[in-house]
Amino acid sequence: MDTTEGPSGPARSGRKPVTSKAELSHVALALFQRDGFDRVTVDDIAAAAGIGRRTFFRYFPSKNDLPWGDFEDLLARMSGYLRGLPEDMPLETGLCSAVIEFNRFPASEAPYHRQRMELLLHVPTLLAHSTLRYAAWRQVVAAHAARRLDVPVDSLQPQAIAWALLGLCLAAYEQWLRSEDLVLTDVLLQSLQLIHGVPDEPGSLFLAGGSQ
Repeated sequence: MDTTEGPSGPARSGRKPVTSKAELSHVALALFQRDGFDRVTVDDIAAAAGIGRRTFFRYFPSKNDLPWGDFEDLLARMSGYLRGLPEDMPLETGLCSAVIEFNRFPASEAPYHRQRMELLLHVPTLLAHSTLRYAAWRQVVAAHAARRLDVPVDSLQPQAIAWALLGLCLAAYEQWLRSEDLVLTDVLLQSLQLIHGVPDEPGSLFLAGGSQ
């Protein structure tokens, strides 16, 4: 067996080693779908990907992090996107545009994204870890809302906005997973439109008294 150490770790005979987080994620998702998340080990994933165990951990801190992909980079880009929005754009409009923008992906990625969200929303092993990730996402939203409202980030209004937005997004994801005919950004937009309240009830779900 050829175990020559290459740029990404020891090569596995007969396999072309993966070279990106996305490729490793695709390999792992196929194993999760076939064998179940809890039964697949890091060693299983590394072997299927043609890399060593040490190389796996250069890509992801743990198996539980793998379905999240490059989540830290996404949060950094989303934060930058929000900071770059026009100051006169209503708060809820800007937040909704950020959600839509960062849920766009090529059609070829849709099956993988569905598998990721099925895992994150429905595998008990991942729920506690997902709570930490959701908290990081909410913090980006709350920080932007706090800047716009000129209030402390840990005060009620920005925190309530962040929780509300996350709830609308998760509800949209659950609906999206029920039918392969649905387009995620369309379902998200339908859910996010609820921030404008219901008929005969003026104001915004986010901002009592109107937009900022």
